[in-house]
Amino acid sequence: MRTRLTERFRLDLPVIQAPMAFVAGGALARAVSGSGGLGLIGGGYGDPEWIEAQFEEAGNTPVGCGFISFALEQNPGLFEQVLARKPVAMFLSFADPAPFLEPLRQAEVPIICQVQTLRDACHAIDLGVDVVVAQGGDAGGHGQSRGSMAFVPEVADEISRRGSSAILCAAGGIADGRGLVSALALGADGVVMGTRFWAANEALVDPRLRVPTLSRSGDDTVRTKVVDIIRGISWPERYTGRVLKTDFVERWGHNLEGLNDDLEDQKAQWQAGVDAADSSVVAPFVGEAIGLTRDHLPASEIMLRLQRETKEVLAGLAVYG
Repeated sequence: MRTRLTERFRLDLPVIQAPMAFVAGGALARAVSGSGGLGLIGGGYGDPEWIEAQFEEAGNTPVGCGFISFALEQNPGLFEQVLARKPVAMFLSFADPAPFLEPLRQAEVPIICQVQTLRDACHAIDLGVDVVVAQGGDAGGHGQSRGSMAFVPEVADEISRRGSSAILCAAGGIADGRGLVSALALGADGVVMGTRFWAANEALVDPRLRVPTLSRSGDDTVRTKVVDIIRGISWPERYTGRVLKTDFVERWGHNLEGLNDDLEDQKAQWQAGVDAADSSVVAPFVGEAIGLTRDHLPASEIMLRLQRETKEVLAGLAVYG
């Protein structure tokens, strides 16, 4: 399959693995890149030693790195550290990418910018980023509320209207060949997939949480600030995180004031739940595509299955051509 994304990054399939914080390490990124996609290390909130270890784990396989940009702003030394590793791309989300563009261009590192609103998309397009990722609210992790079905083609139209050469990727709710083909039909050049790779064998996920998580559906996810509050991470007001519903999240989701009032005791309960991998407490950052994710496999097998499913969907559509 050839798209502008595959040509730009020399991929076999137009798939970028999301740089999921605390989940997407060097082994996962290496496996995805080695299977014809673009694998990314999840730099997240910026732990220099951890990120260095993950690049070592990736070895000589070409991988990129992604960051929560407002955290990166607080640690500019980390930015230089990652550039020294010569990543094949830098994935920026949740803050203005403008301060990082010039050093990335000087280093000839392609810039991938994930956005959640048309306004942010227009800003990224005008800045001349290489890849714009239109992330719908059905995605796991942090984001906003736009639905992918309308948001992706709206951004595609804006790229065209502005005469931009930006490559467009869709994110949110994509876990199989149906989602990939749908994204291409909406005007995207490829997709960013997170939840499906959350279930990859190489993902840094507590194996005790896999079975209970994979038994749930998209109905069992919710956008909330509970997990950020309990972890003591301050996020901009406009963002919430889509997580798996648990008893803990349900208890506090509509009572954030009460959670803050009892925060120290609740933090202790949360940590005890994390230590025990208690699925009634721990709320993995997964999206609505968890309902399409029923098994955990090596990332290479996920990529092969995705390629096979995509061919089957396209062959079925050809019947109507």
